[in-house]
Amino acid sequence: MSSPPSSPPPIEADGSAGDPPPAPLVDEPAADVRVLESELLVRGRVWDVRRDRFEFGGAELVRDYIDHTGAVAVLALDAEERVLLIRQYRHAIAHRDWEIPAGLMDAPEESGLLAAQRELAEEADLRAERWDLLLDEFLSPGGTSEAMRVFLARDLRAVEHDYERSDEEAELVPRWVPLADVVEAALAGRVQNAVTVSAVLAAWASRERGWTTLRDPELPWTAREASRGERSA
Repeated sequence: MSSPPSSPPPIEADGSAGDPPPAPLVDEPAADVRVLESELLVRGRVWDVRRDRFEFGGAELVRDYIDHTGAVAVLALDAEERVLLIRQYRHAIAHRDWEIPAGLMDAPEESGLLAAQRELAEEADLRAERWDLLLDEFLSPGGTSEAMRVFLARDLRAVEHDYERSDEEAELVPRWVPLADVVEAALAGRVQNAVTVSAVLAAWASRERGWTTLRDPELPWTAREASRGERSA
């Protein structure tokens, strides 16, 4: 009588049997890629278009990209675990989409945290007593230098300010939605804003871990500082 087959050896999640544990995943700055020439193609009101010539793999390559200031976003969560969403017209996608408050890093010397606090007040008439860093993202690294920092804001209070909303912001529609419902809308494809989707999924995952993944909101923003172009300098 043959013996039963033995169990296969354990396999690491992203390695082969017997390999040492893999190093933690981390995006690394490409300090070895030397830019030979950077040309401004379009000077925009908010961001620019640049063309870089650089050395890579023993050859010279040319790439065009959007030179972006970087941006911040705020997932505001109230005591009932509802998320503040804002419906806003976005011309490039021809939609009024639901998104969390967000804005550009376009004020000189302003930190990411200060920018997030400003945006929450200007777009939602709110301030928060508790701030945490939820996510750092590159939104579309194949074509833009935009770095995004997403904060979690809690212990919310109403605030008065003298900022007047204009243009697309003049018709902002706020709505408080349970976090679970926003996650469901994202997974069903009914909410498609990339920052909103990633933020609510990250918040859901962090909440399941007792919020232990949250980071110091004043951590240095090295990813934005290392991005190409001049707008995020």
